[in-house]
Amino acid sequence: MSIFEGIKQADQSLLLFLNSFHNDFWDKAVTIFTSIEIWIPFYLLIIYFIIKTFKRNSIFILVLIGLSVAFSDQFSGLIKDSVQRLRPTHDPVLGTLVHNIYNKGGMFGFFSAHAANTFTIAIIAAKLFKNQLFSIMMFTWAILVSYTRIYLGLHYPGDILIGWVWGILAGLAFYWLMVFVQKRYFKSNFPEIAKTSISHEDSMRLFLFVIIYVATILVTIDRLAKYQFFSS
Repeated sequence: MSIFEGIKQADQSLLLFLNSFHNDFWDKAVTIFTSIEIWIPFYLLIIYFIIKTFKRNSIFILVLIGLSVAFSDQFSGLIKDSVQRLRPTHDPVLGTLVHNIYNKGGMFGFFSAHAANTFTIAIIAAKLFKNQLFSIMMFTWAILVSYTRIYLGLHYPGDILIGWVWGILAGLAFYWLMVFVQKRYFKSNFPEIAKTSISHEDSMRLFLFVIIYVATILVTIDRLAKYQFFSS
């Protein structure tokens, strides 16, 4: 067996192991948490604190964050079309073995745009805000969103891992670009990106928002399930 085949088999085995832990409650929760739309309030709150913390600099910071996510997402799509590795759900053999209740996504899955995009955002936000609690929260969020793709059978762990690597590289590159742009073109604008951090109070507000927001969604799912809202 070649090294490549060994890695491929290990990737498939790890997928089947991680994908095997599921129940009706988490099927519903993960389907919600994997969507982009459910995190819009979270994104808006981060945007608010960027504006509050970086003031005039927030304009080009937000533009570059948008470009970084678009760049990460589009590059993932380019690689998917080039490599053409079938998603587990489209694999003739694994498709019958994985737990799949989502039925969305294209034909190819290498590498995961969800993993790349969330890690791009997490890296840039962590570098901008420079707060340990906030950084832990961001990377926990990025890892959990990435895991939803394995739970739903849409990606192999290898797809996620490479997505993380690309997200880290893209995030660092665009953060350094932000610092360069300010020093080169907006030197008179304060506060300075490389030396400014979010306040402890604001990081706690973000942390509490995420905890309450996620808990509210989970409790709502549980209540609706008890009233058989999800019954077909």
